[in-house]
Amino acid sequence: MHLRGGGALHRLRQPTDARTYASLLRSLARSSCPSPLRRLRQIHAHLALLGILHDDDAPLAARLSDDFPSASLLLYHADRPSSLLFNALLHSHSLRGSPLENLCLFRRMLALGLPPDHFTFPFALKAASDLSFLSLGRTLHLYTLRRGLHRDAYVGSSLINMYAKCGDLDDAHRMFNETALRLPSSWNALIAGYMRVGAFGAAENLFDEMPERNIISWTSMISGYCQSGLSGRALSLFHEMRQRDSEVKPNWVTVVSVLPACAHSTALEQGERIHQYAAAMGFDSHPIVQIALVGMYSKCGNLTKARQLFDKIPHGDKDVTAWNSMITSYASHGLGCEAVSTFEDMLRSGIRPDPITFTGLLSGCSHAGLIDQGLAYFDSMKTVYHVKPQSEHYACVVDLYSRAGRLVEAMQMIERMETEAGASVWGALLSACRNHGNVELAEVAASKLFEIEPENSANYALLWNMYSELGRWDEVKRVKALMREKGTKKNPGFSWTETSAKVCAPQTTDVYMSS
Repeated sequence: MHLRGGGALHRLRQPTDARTYASLLRSLARSSCPSPLRRLRQIHAHLALLGILHDDDAPLAARLSDDFPSASLLLYHADRPSSLLFNALLHSHSLRGSPLENLCLFRRMLALGLPPDHFTFPFALKAASDLSFLSLGRTLHLYTLRRGLHRDAYVGSSLINMYAKCGDLDDAHRMFNETALRLPSSWNALIAGYMRVGAFGAAENLFDEMPERNIISWTSMISGYCQSGLSGRALSLFHEMRQRDSEVKPNWVTVVSVLPACAHSTALEQGERIHQYAAAMGFDSHPIVQIALVGMYSKCGNLTKARQLFDKIPHGDKDVTAWNSMITSYASHGLGCEAVSTFEDMLRSGIRPDPITFTGLLSGCSHAGLIDQGLAYFDSMKTVYHVKPQSEHYACVVDLYSRAGRLVEAMQMIERMETEAGASVWGALLSACRNHGNVELAEVAASKLFEIEPENSANYALLWNMYSELGRWDEVKRVKALMREKGTKKNPGFSWTETSAKVCAPQTTDVYMSS
């Protein structure tokens, strides 16, 4: 449909329906028409004459709700926009992930005296929850109470989700208990909220009580376990989900959520089984699944398989996460030159590095003994890529200097840090001092660590081992007395083992206890 010269409008002799006008608006929004406002006013006049702008005629707003340019064009130039048009644009903003714009739109709606309805509030509440604006969420809750909309199932579910995402689980649960019709989204929002704060018992109770679990319910639980480091529980629940005689089976999002559990527990065999399941279901061609598989194989130590999968990812789908997986994995396995080579390939592909990239890169340079190259990368991190160094980056640079025996320069860099040095930085210096026998700097680093993490026994052990090697037994006694004073105990070793299809912790008697 062309808008040139207004011919399309001139041909509209008879009353028409919302579909035609929605099409006209879409064409106008995307056209290079020299005077779109005049054309819009012509369309607006037709809409007014035909009654299509009335609040009781929803088809136009419905057709524009997923069309942001057209909805914006009509709303911002309409003399008297309706609540339906506002709701259409709120929906468009929500799809685009624009919570601030949605809140501004909601405020404009109120300023025009248009009453928000049960369609409006879920969008506004989602915006508040996305921004973690709890006080605003409470204000919106009051609005719904005044208008009697809090009893609406979707508004109620949105309120539960808002409180849960903003961390107010008491009010979220209270709203949940007061809701007569509990939608699956209400259950899922509360479960996800409990999982975020580590209230696993409460989340599990809700999960068990759910009358009907959907894919989001299962995935929320699995993802929550993974993010909290409970890899065994995540894998067990994924296995249960697959074995149940139910229509709800893991989808690609579930697969992406559970794969980190294999990486964290180094359960390569289970990771391979999940990969086989993804391939059987056709999920392994999804770019996000491919990237997650690269990460899993990398962290489990199968770099050959990780690289094979990485190379199969289409060029346009290789995001910074995929590149970071390979760079950090090469670095953590001591393959510094490969990490550097992969970083250079990443730059040539047009991907901009982020803080995680530089952590892996600097670590790789350190392992490979590429001291000057690593320092040059650290400098480019700030001057070329404008990535602000964090504590972990400084720790890598301290390690770079230390491997070259340049401990004084490492200390000077710590003193010049823009942020206060954390445990990782002082820990790197303390380890380097032990390797090079520099007791003076070791005492400085250790004293800082005793302040930052007084219960970490490894820091005390490093210092007293240095004193022991030098025969300074009085100092050894002093460090051990300091440990007793702070109530610090030396930690036993611990590891995960994989047995058949289960991941389990070793028995206490199987753990080597050092003293």
